[in-house]
Amino acid sequence: MKSLTIFTILFLILAAGCQASTPLATPEKQPENTLAPSQTAAVIESVSQKKTNTPVPSETYAPTETVTETATATPDTRPLPEEWKEWPVVPEPTSRVYEIYQRGIELGRDPQHFSKIGDCHNVRAAFMGFFDKPCWYILRGENAHLQPAIDWFAGSFDRDGYAVQGGYNAAAVISPIWANQEVCEPGENPVQCELRIHNPSFAFVSLELWWEGRTTERYELYMRQILDTLIEEGVVPILATKADNVEGDHSLNYTTAKLAYEYNLPLWNFWKAAQALPNKGMDIERDDGFHISTLAWTERSFTALRTLDHLWTSVNAVEE
Repeated sequence: MKSLTIFTILFLILAAGCQASTPLATPEKQPENTLAPSQTAAVIESVSQKKTNTPVPSETYAPTETVTETATATPDTRPLPEEWKEWPVVPEPTSRVYEIYQRGIELGRDPQHFSKIGDCHNVRAAFMGFFDKPCWYILRGENAHLQPAIDWFAGSFDRDGYAVQGGYNAAAVISPIWANQEVCEPGENPVQCELRIHNPSFAFVSLELWWEGRTTERYELYMRQILDTLIEEGVVPILATKADNVEGDHSLNYTTAKLAYEYNLPLWNFWKAAQALPNKGMDIERDDGFHISTLAWTERSFTALRTLDHLWTSVNAVEE
Protein backbone atom coordinates (compact mmCIF):
# COMPACT_ATOMS: atom_id res chain seq x y z
CA MET A 1 0.00 0.00 0.00
CA LYS A 2 1.36 3.35 -1.03
CA SER A 3 2.53 5.43 1.90
CA LEU A 4 0.78 8.71 2.57
CA THR A 5 2.60 11.97 3.23
CA ILE A 6 2.24 12.85 6.89
CA PHE A 7 -0.09 15.81 7.36
CA THR A 8 -1.39 17.62 10.39
CA ILE A 9 -5.03 18.31 11.07
CA LEU A 10 -5.98 20.84 13.70
CA PHE A 11 -9.65 20.83 14.44
CA LEU A 12 -12.37 20.66 17.06
CA ILE A 13 -14.14 17.37 16.66
CA LEU A 14 -17.24 16.03 18.31
CA ALA A 15 -17.13 12.54 19.76
CA ALA A 16 -19.94 10.57 18.16
CA GLY A 17 -21.08 7.41 19.87
CA CYS A 18 -23.55 4.66 19.20
CA GLN A 19 -24.44 1.60 21.16
CA ALA A 20 -23.06 -1.39 19.30
CA SER A 21 -24.20 -3.71 22.04
CA THR A 22 -27.89 -2.80 21.65
CA PRO A 23 -28.53 -2.02 17.97
CA LEU A 24 -31.74 -2.34 16.04
CA ALA A 25 -33.08 -5.87 16.17
CA THR A 26 -35.44 -5.42 13.22
CA PRO A 27 -36.63 -2.53 11.06
CA GLU A 28 -39.82 -2.50 13.10
CA LYS A 29 -38.10 -1.72 16.41
CA GLN A 30 -36.63 1.63 17.30
CA PRO A 31 -32.82 1.72 17.68
CA GLU A 32 -31.37 2.33 21.07
CA ASN A 33 -31.13 5.98 21.92
CA THR A 34 -27.62 7.23 21.27
CA LEU A 35 -25.73 9.75 23.29
CA ALA A 36 -25.38 13.21 21.86
CA PRO A 37 -21.74 13.84 20.95
CA SER A 38 -19.85 15.84 23.53
CA GLN A 39 -17.52 18.58 22.43
CA THR A 40 -13.85 17.90 22.70
CA ALA A 41 -10.69 19.48 21.37
CA ALA A 42 -8.07 17.36 19.74
CA VAL A 43 -4.97 17.78 17.66
CA ILE A 44 -4.84 14.75 15.43
CA GLU A 45 -1.96 13.82 13.24
CA SER A 46 -2.48 11.17 10.59
CA VAL A 47 0.06 8.44 10.30
CA SER A 48 1.63 7.00 7.21
CA GLN A 49 -0.21 4.01 5.90
CA LYS A 50 2.47 1.36 6.10
CA LYS A 51 1.95 -2.06 4.65
CA THR A 52 2.13 -4.58 7.41
CA ASN A 53 2.05 -8.33 7.53
CA THR A 54 -1.14 -8.92 9.48
CA PRO A 55 -1.58 -12.42 10.92
CA VAL A 56 -4.49 -14.29 9.41
CA PRO A 57 -7.16 -14.92 12.08
CA SER A 58 -7.47 -18.50 13.22
CA GLU A 59 -11.17 -18.41 12.34
CA THR A 60 -12.21 -16.84 9.06
CA TYR A 61 -15.49 -16.70 7.26
CA ALA A 62 -15.80 -19.71 4.98
CA PRO A 63 -18.14 -18.83 2.11
CA THR A 64 -19.99 -21.74 0.59
CA GLU A 65 -20.03 -20.23 -2.84
CA THR A 66 -17.73 -17.93 -4.79
CA VAL A 67 -19.41 -15.24 -6.84
CA THR A 68 -18.28 -15.32 -10.44
CA GLU A 69 -20.77 -12.97 -12.08
CA THR A 70 -19.35 -9.85 -13.70
CA ALA A 71 -20.97 -6.85 -15.25
CA THR A 72 -18.59 -6.77 -18.22
CA ALA A 73 -17.90 -9.08 -21.16
CA THR A 74 -14.14 -8.58 -20.98
CA PRO A 75 -11.87 -11.08 -19.20
CA ASP A 76 -12.23 -10.61 -15.46
CA THR A 77 -8.87 -10.08 -13.76
CA ARG A 78 -10.23 -8.64 -10.53
CA PRO A 79 -9.20 -10.25 -7.24
CA LEU A 80 -11.86 -12.51 -5.79
CA PRO A 81 -13.98 -11.55 -2.77
CA GLU A 82 -12.15 -14.16 -0.70
CA GLU A 83 -9.02 -12.04 -1.22
CA TRP A 84 -10.64 -8.83 0.06
CA LYS A 85 -7.85 -8.19 2.58
CA GLU A 86 -5.50 -7.58 -0.34
CA TRP A 87 -7.81 -5.26 -2.22
CA PRO A 88 -6.40 -1.70 -2.40
CA VAL A 89 -7.51 0.97 0.05
CA VAL A 90 -8.50 3.32 -2.77
CA PRO A 91 -10.38 1.39 -5.45
CA GLU A 92 -9.98 1.76 -9.17
CA PRO A 93 -13.14 2.95 -10.90
CA THR A 94 -14.97 0.37 -12.97
CA SER A 95 -16.98 0.79 -16.14
CA ARG A 96 -20.07 0.43 -13.96
CA VAL A 97 -19.12 3.60 -12.06
CA TYR A 98 -19.22 5.72 -15.20
CA GLU A 99 -22.40 4.00 -16.39
CA ILE A 100 -24.23 4.78 -13.14
CA TYR A 101 -22.79 8.28 -12.90
CA GLN A 102 -23.84 9.11 -16.46
CA ARG A 103 -27.35 7.82 -15.81
CA GLY A 104 -27.50 10.05 -12.76
CA ILE A 105 -26.52 13.12 -14.75
CA GLU A 106 -29.27 12.32 -17.25
CA LEU A 107 -31.73 12.02 -14.36
CA GLY A 108 -30.66 15.40 -12.98
CA ARG A 109 -28.35 14.30 -10.16
CA ASP A 110 -26.15 17.08 -8.76
CA PRO A 111 -22.52 16.24 -9.70
CA GLN A 112 -21.32 18.40 -6.78
CA HIS A 113 -23.15 16.44 -4.08
CA PHE A 114 -22.36 13.19 -2.30
CA SER A 115 -24.26 11.53 0.55
CA LYS A 116 -23.49 9.26 3.48
CA ILE A 117 -25.58 6.22 4.36
CA GLY A 118 -24.43 4.77 7.64
CA ASP A 119 -24.23 4.43 11.41
CA CYS A 120 -22.35 6.46 14.04
CA HIS A 121 -18.97 6.00 12.37
CA ASN A 122 -20.33 8.11 9.51
CA VAL A 123 -21.74 11.14 11.30
CA ARG A 124 -20.07 14.41 10.36
CA ALA A 125 -18.27 14.73 13.69
CA ALA A 126 -16.32 11.54 13.01
CA PHE A 127 -16.36 11.33 9.23
CA MET A 128 -15.16 14.00 6.79
CA GLY A 129 -16.93 16.93 8.45
CA PHE A 130 -13.75 18.96 8.91
CA PHE A 131 -13.17 19.16 5.13
CA ASP A 132 -15.90 21.84 5.08
CA LYS A 133 -13.81 23.87 7.57
CA PRO A 134 -10.70 25.21 5.78
CA CYS A 135 -8.81 26.03 8.97
CA TRP A 136 -9.23 22.52 10.37
CA TYR A 137 -7.01 20.62 7.97
CA ILE A 138 -3.78 20.99 6.02
CA LEU A 139 -2.88 19.14 2.83
CA ARG A 140 0.83 18.83 2.21
CA GLY A 141 2.97 17.85 -0.78
CA GLU A 142 1.48 15.17 -2.95
CA ASN A 143 -1.85 15.49 -1.14
CA ALA A 144 -2.40 19.07 -2.30
CA HIS A 145 -4.14 17.70 -5.40
CA LEU A 146 -7.13 16.79 -3.22
CA GLN A 147 -8.16 20.40 -2.67
CA PRO A 148 -10.18 20.66 -5.91
CA ALA A 149 -12.34 17.74 -4.78
CA ILE A 150 -12.88 19.42 -1.40
CA ASP A 151 -13.91 22.61 -3.18
CA TRP A 152 -16.14 20.78 -5.66
CA PHE A 153 -18.07 18.83 -3.03
CA ALA A 154 -18.18 21.65 -0.47
CA GLY A 155 -21.29 21.45 1.67
CA SER A 156 -21.58 17.66 1.55
CA PHE A 157 -18.82 16.95 4.07
CA ASP A 158 -20.19 18.62 7.20
CA ARG A 159 -23.71 17.23 7.04
CA ASP A 160 -25.31 14.01 8.23
CA GLY A 161 -28.29 14.10 5.93
CA TYR A 162 -31.28 11.82 6.43
CA ALA A 163 -29.66 8.39 6.04
CA VAL A 164 -27.02 8.63 8.79
CA GLN A 165 -27.67 8.08 12.48
CA GLY A 166 -26.06 6.34 15.43
CA GLY A 167 -27.53 2.85 15.65
CA TYR A 168 -28.63 2.70 12.00
CA ASN A 169 -28.14 -0.56 10.14
CA ALA A 170 -28.95 -1.89 6.70
CA ALA A 171 -32.49 -2.80 7.77
CA ALA A 172 -33.29 0.61 9.25
CA VAL A 173 -32.33 2.78 6.28
CA ILE A 174 -34.78 0.99 3.99
CA SER A 175 -37.67 1.18 6.47
CA PRO A 176 -40.02 4.21 6.30
CA ILE A 177 -40.44 3.88 10.07
CA TRP A 178 -37.02 5.48 10.59
CA ALA A 179 -37.39 8.32 8.08
CA ASN A 180 -37.38 11.85 9.49
CA GLN A 181 -41.10 12.59 9.60
CA GLU A 182 -40.52 16.35 9.55
CA VAL A 183 -38.94 16.40 6.09
CA CYS A 184 -39.52 13.01 4.46
CA GLU A 185 -42.61 12.28 2.43
CA PRO A 186 -45.11 9.59 3.47
CA GLY A 187 -43.78 6.14 2.61
CA GLU A 188 -40.21 7.31 2.04
CA ASN A 189 -37.42 5.45 3.79
CA PRO A 190 -34.22 7.25 4.94
CA VAL A 191 -32.31 6.40 1.74
CA GLN A 192 -35.09 7.61 -0.56
CA CYS A 193 -35.54 10.75 1.53
CA GLU A 194 -31.82 11.59 1.38
CA LEU A 195 -31.66 11.04 -2.38
CA ARG A 196 -34.66 13.30 -2.99
CA ILE A 197 -33.48 16.13 -0.74
CA HIS A 198 -29.71 16.18 -1.31
CA ASN A 199 -29.75 14.76 -4.86
CA PRO A 200 -26.22 13.24 -4.76
CA SER A 201 -24.18 11.69 -7.54
CA PHE A 202 -22.13 9.50 -5.14
CA ALA A 203 -23.01 7.83 -1.83
CA PHE A 204 -20.79 6.20 0.79
CA VAL A 205 -22.55 3.10 2.12
CA SER A 206 -21.19 1.93 5.47
CA LEU A 207 -23.70 -0.13 7.47
CA GLU A 208 -21.66 -2.95 8.95
CA LEU A 209 -23.04 -2.76 12.49
CA TRP A 210 -23.38 -6.35 13.71
CA TRP A 211 -24.84 -8.02 16.76
CA GLU A 212 -25.68 -11.51 17.91
CA GLY A 213 -28.77 -12.81 16.20
CA ARG A 214 -28.45 -10.77 13.00
CA THR A 215 -27.20 -13.09 10.26
CA THR A 216 -24.84 -12.17 7.47
CA GLU A 217 -27.48 -13.40 5.03
CA ARG A 218 -29.96 -10.79 6.27
CA TYR A 219 -27.30 -8.10 6.01
CA GLU A 220 -26.68 -9.11 2.41
CA LEU A 221 -30.39 -9.06 1.61
CA TYR A 222 -30.85 -5.52 2.93
CA MET A 223 -27.65 -4.28 1.29
CA ARG A 224 -28.84 -5.53 -2.08
CA GLN A 225 -32.00 -3.47 -1.70
CA ILE A 226 -29.94 -0.38 -0.89
CA LEU A 227 -27.61 -0.91 -3.85
CA ASP A 228 -30.46 -1.59 -6.25
CA THR A 229 -32.14 1.65 -5.18
CA LEU A 230 -28.99 3.73 -5.58
CA ILE A 231 -28.13 2.28 -8.98
CA GLU A 232 -31.66 2.71 -10.29
CA GLU A 233 -31.59 6.35 -9.15
CA GLY A 234 -28.23 7.03 -10.81
CA VAL A 235 -26.19 7.34 -7.62
CA VAL A 236 -22.76 5.65 -7.54
CA PRO A 237 -22.49 3.50 -4.38
CA ILE A 238 -19.11 3.47 -2.63
CA LEU A 239 -18.96 0.42 -0.37
CA ALA A 240 -16.65 0.22 2.64
CA THR A 241 -14.94 -2.38 4.79
CA LYS A 242 -14.76 -1.87 8.56
CA ALA A 243 -11.85 -1.96 10.99
CA ASP A 244 -13.55 -4.15 13.59
CA ASN A 245 -14.30 -7.87 13.61
CA VAL A 246 -17.10 -7.98 16.16
CA GLU A 247 -18.71 -10.93 14.41
CA GLY A 248 -15.48 -12.92 14.82
CA ASP A 249 -15.02 -14.25 11.30
CA HIS A 250 -14.84 -11.10 9.11
CA SER A 251 -18.02 -12.29 7.41
CA LEU A 252 -19.45 -8.79 6.98
CA ASN A 253 -16.34 -7.49 5.24
CA TYR A 254 -16.33 -10.57 3.03
CA THR A 255 -20.01 -10.08 2.18
CA THR A 256 -19.43 -6.41 1.36
CA ALA A 257 -16.55 -7.39 -0.94
CA LYS A 258 -18.75 -10.06 -2.54
CA LEU A 259 -21.40 -7.43 -3.31
CA ALA A 260 -18.80 -5.03 -4.70
CA TYR A 261 -17.49 -7.82 -6.91
CA GLU A 262 -20.90 -8.95 -8.14
CA TYR A 263 -22.23 -5.44 -8.80
CA ASN A 264 -18.83 -4.28 -10.14
CA LEU A 265 -18.77 -1.38 -7.69
CA PRO A 266 -15.88 0.40 -5.91
CA LEU A 267 -14.90 -0.94 -2.48
CA TRP A 268 -13.05 1.50 -0.24
CA ASN A 269 -10.99 -0.89 1.87
CA PHE A 270 -10.64 0.97 5.16
CA TRP A 271 -9.85 -2.29 6.98
CA LYS A 272 -6.54 -2.44 5.13
CA ALA A 273 -5.70 1.18 5.94
CA ALA A 274 -6.48 0.60 9.62
CA GLN A 275 -3.91 -2.18 9.91
CA ALA A 276 -1.11 0.43 10.00
CA LEU A 277 -2.71 2.40 12.86
CA PRO A 278 -2.10 1.85 16.58
CA ASN A 279 -4.25 -1.06 17.79
CA LYS A 280 -5.29 -1.42 14.14
CA GLY A 281 -7.53 1.62 14.46
CA MET A 282 -9.61 0.37 17.38
CA ASP A 283 -10.32 2.63 20.37
CA ILE A 284 -8.11 1.46 23.25
CA GLU A 285 -10.00 3.40 25.93
CA ARG A 286 -13.45 2.05 25.17
CA ASP A 287 -12.03 -1.33 24.14
CA ASP A 288 -15.43 -2.63 23.06
CA GLY A 289 -14.32 -4.17 19.79
CA PHE A 290 -16.50 -1.81 17.77
CA HIS A 291 -15.58 1.87 18.14
CA ILE A 292 -12.52 3.17 16.33
CA SER A 293 -10.07 5.74 17.70
CA THR A 294 -10.08 9.46 16.94
CA LEU A 295 -6.87 8.92 14.98
CA ALA A 296 -8.72 6.33 12.92
CA TRP A 297 -11.48 8.88 12.31
CA THR A 298 -8.89 11.07 10.63
CA GLU A 299 -7.39 8.30 8.56
CA ARG A 300 -10.82 7.06 7.61
CA SER A 301 -11.88 10.53 6.49
CA PHE A 302 -8.71 11.03 4.51
CA THR A 303 -8.82 7.69 2.69
CA ALA A 304 -12.50 8.30 1.91
CA LEU A 305 -11.58 11.68 0.42
CA ARG A 306 -8.90 10.03 -1.71
CA THR A 307 -11.49 7.52 -2.92
CA LEU A 308 -14.05 10.19 -3.74
CA ASP A 309 -11.43 12.26 -5.55
CA HIS A 310 -10.25 9.28 -7.61
CA LEU A 311 -13.75 8.33 -8.72
CA TRP A 312 -14.74 11.92 -9.43
CA THR A 313 -11.67 12.72 -11.53
CA SER A 314 -12.05 9.42 -13.38
CA VAL A 315 -15.63 10.01 -14.49
CA ASN A 316 -14.70 13.53 -15.57
CA ALA A 317 -11.74 12.22 -17.55
CA VAL A 318 -14.04 9.84 -19.43
CA GLU A 319 -16.44 12.67 -20.22
CA GLU A 320 -13.65 14.77 -21.65
